[in-house]
Amino acid sequence: MPTPLPSLPPLARVEPFPAAAFADLEPLPAPATDLWDRIVAGYAIPDLDGPLVAKWEQWYADRPEYVARMVERSRRYLYHIVSEVAARNMPAEIALLPMIESAYNPNALSTSRASGIWQFMPSTGRHYGLAQNFWVDSRRDVLAATDKALVYLTKLHKDFSDWQLALAGYNWGEGNVGRAITKNQAVGAPADYDNLPMPEETRNYLPKLQAIKNIVRDPEKYGLALADIPDAPYFTVVKTTKKMDTKLAAELAEMPLADFLALNPQHNRPVIAGADEHSILLPIDRAEIFAAKLELTDQPLVSWQAYRMRPNETLRQVAGRYAMSIETLQAVNGLSARAKVPVGHTLLVPAQLPSKEVVASLAQAVFTSVPSGRTFYYTVKRGDTLYRIGARYGVTAQELRAWNGLTGEALNAGRKLRVTSDVVPVAQAGGKTKRAVATKGAVKQGNLAGKPAASKASPNGKPEPSAKRPVPPTARANGSAGG
Repeated sequence: MPTPLPSLPPLARVEPFPAAAFADLEPLPAPATDLWDRIVAGYAIPDLDGPLVAKWEQWYADRPEYVARMVERSRRYLYHIVSEVAARNMPAEIALLPMIESAYNPNALSTSRASGIWQFMPSTGRHYGLAQNFWVDSRRDVLAATDKALVYLTKLHKDFSDWQLALAGYNWGEGNVGRAITKNQAVGAPADYDNLPMPEETRNYLPKLQAIKNIVRDPEKYGLALADIPDAPYFTVVKTTKKMDTKLAAELAEMPLADFLALNPQHNRPVIAGADEHSILLPIDRAEIFAAKLELTDQPLVSWQAYRMRPNETLRQVAGRYAMSIETLQAVNGLSARAKVPVGHTLLVPAQLPSKEVVASLAQAVFTSVPSGRTFYYTVKRGDTLYRIGARYGVTAQELRAWNGLTGEALNAGRKLRVTSDVVPVAQAGGKTKRAVATKGAVKQGNLAGKPAASKASPNGKPEPSAKRPVPPTARANGSAGG
């Protein structure tokens, strides 16, 4: 016979909480619906206010097309950078920094040779292990440069215990900020961002970022509309040990070459080479297609190879050996007609002995054309080549010849060349003209002002709003992460 269960006491009556008990509770934040919401929710650097912020708010508000192009470029990279920033517990607005550094153009190159979306100077790039060689410039590598930029910013924050000073150090140079702090402390003056003496460029640096923060928070307030960016990965990483042409890689992924290069802008040559293993970035929906077609392809993967100059050898001899004209060999390798190539210098040549038609096709594939843009005139400088000028503005040497009625490679300094590109020169306030060097899809960039005195790490000169001509605050003369 089963043992009877013990009797339980009667349940106590539960009184409902009065509605007033919840009156003072803050509502839970709504989940982020897109990446902009996530960024705004993670803002952590104290806001600035004042005339400089208002000036830059107006600057961007007056240029909706510029903002739209910048946002469109950022679409490929922003999720990755926001996620990396969050993983390191950094303020979310750090992910907006490339907007004032390079307008999110991975090919932006300043006149002082700062490169990539984070505008690393050559020396600082080498210090942080970013390869710069015949095959690649990892300052343009989205993954590598983002990692090193965030490492550098984290170090600056550790040094100064203040994000505003860390950003000033990124722009002006950590040594300069440190010395300014020491001087203020020596006379009993405040040593914060607002009170440190600094170049005008650096004084405007945080107000520009603040203007971008404010626009992202409430674009309608400024008459702007930011395209939605999903809070989801845009690209994935594909590892391969195979060397291959960038053009073929794009074809295997069934995507335009320009789009492939926008995700993989670090390659100096039309070949993915230079390391035992390569990381290729592909849109999420292209990765499986690429892997499947790579497995099935039976065509040669590489059309180019590296060649080292031998003793007593001439460029004409090398060109003849590979069925190329000397002009094509010079153009492919960015050499002027008068360039003297030393023994051991690395050249790019066809991997096999091709026909003249194939050589012409290969040379054309080195750069893709910009389909549209503005027309302006470029003044040829000593040492310029059609190849280099074309690379600077994202057009081909063949296009420059067609636009200017040229048949060969010879250029005279002082000649004006007609160029149609989305990268256009902008006059400086001082009357001189400097140009941002960038390739395909680059935003119009300019006002590359001079370097602040004794600056070791100042990106971007001093782009000031002008009533005469728009002056984008990007790709300035002095690279941000500079040595």
